Amino acid sequence: MKIEISDNKKWQHSLTIKMVLLAILGIFLLIPLEMIKSFISERQQNSENVKKEIAFQWAGQQIISGPVLNIPVRIYPLKKESEPYISVFHLMPETLRIDGDVQTEKRHRSIYQAVVYTANLNLTGDFKIQQMNTGERSEILWNESYFSMGISDNRGLKGSIILKTDSIDLEAVPGLKETELFASGISFPVKLPENATNIPFSINLKLSGSESLSFSPVGKTTNVKIRSPWVSPGFKGKFLPVDRKINDSGFNAEWIVTNLNRNFPQVWAGNAYNPGNDSFGVEYILTVDHYQKSLRSAKYGILFIALTFLALLFAEMTIHENIHVFHYLLVSLGLVLFFSILNALSEHTGFNAAYLISASSTIVMISFFLMALIRKRRPVLLISGLLVLLYSFIFILLTLNDYAYLAGNIGLFILLGITMMLSVKLKLFRKDNVADRTD
Repeated sequence: MKIEISDNKKWQHSLTIKMVLLAILGIFLLIPLEMIKSFISERQQNSENVKKEIAFQWAGQQIISGPVLNIPVRIYPLKKESEPYISVFHLMPETLRIDGDVQTEKRHRSIYQAVVYTANLNLTGDFKIQQMNTGERSEILWNESYFSMGISDNRGLKGSIILKTDSIDLEAVPGLKETELFASGISFPVKLPENATNIPFSINLKLSGSESLSFSPVGKTTNVKIRSPWVSPGFKGKFLPVDRKINDSGFNAEWIVTNLNRNFPQVWAGNAYNPGNDSFGVEYILTVDHYQKSLRSAKYGILFIALTFLALLFAEMTIHENIHVFHYLLVSLGLVLFFSILNALSEHTGFNAAYLISASSTIVMISFFLMALIRKRRPVLLISGLLVLLYSFIFILLTLNDYAYLAGNIGLFILLGITMMLSVKLKLFRKDNVADRTD
């Protein structure tokens, strides 16, 4: 037996050499795939920047904290040589109930969009005046007391805001007297009587914001109820709703938080605690994040290319014809271009429609190219069928957020098994393969 080496073109038909060349080609194609992924990420960043610009002009994410009753106390130190100083005690509500209707809308700039909202909130509850023990001789400055509310973005406030008690209506003034609790917000100056024990309150608040609306559980018992026509809410923060209903007409959600659930007490002095750290609320999510899906699909690009190469190799051996590496390159470039077309179309049509159009166009183009190249219907139909299955498989993976990893591994395992069976059937690299030996 003698190995054939006299044919100078023998290496061009060697399956082993072709597989090595295709592997090198696949590695080379990672470059345009990375460029496309980088471009998708850039477009996604542009979208985020537009959201920030819209939020800046409308109002940003809102966190509502309060109301809180602030009572200044003049403290006389035990040491006679020390000067008296004023410390502000922050008293949380005994009960806090928030009932709100939130109307949402989409704002567009060019091809990008963001979610904004206008919330009509009704806050009710009461304060129970507690004993403020400083451990030193002190004087409570009732006339200098004030209510305060933390509003993360004051630009969203609409109209005048009145805090009503059982005896007086207090109109809000801009800003905060001090920032021990909140970085921004509004205040309600009040002269409390010395014999005050219980102060009920109510506030009607109209507020604009974007993307999310959150609340701090400042009440000893905090109850929040929110209604909105938005159909895809995301619940965020330290606490989830105890009750929620989501349907095609919107959502209803209710939170109940007690002082035992949070990490700050009912009353303290100074800046020892930050109620905003325990906030909770709802996020208004855009359901079609086509950039994220396009980026995820591009990560499967090398899988598209490898399986298509494999199908073409099997087609070569079935029809006993040689397909040049250059033709492999043209087919793979068509597969790479699919991801760029997908991202471009999804910005205008949505991801699902863009995926259908891009996949169909790519499959038809490659099928016509292979028909003109091979001129045999059966292998072309087999490769086209494989591409249909492959694109369908990837689309299913993109929709299965929680089970995508498991489904992907199962699918690849099945594909590997099919490849093994085909390689055995075609007797690849067998010693009795007449293409690799001469008698």
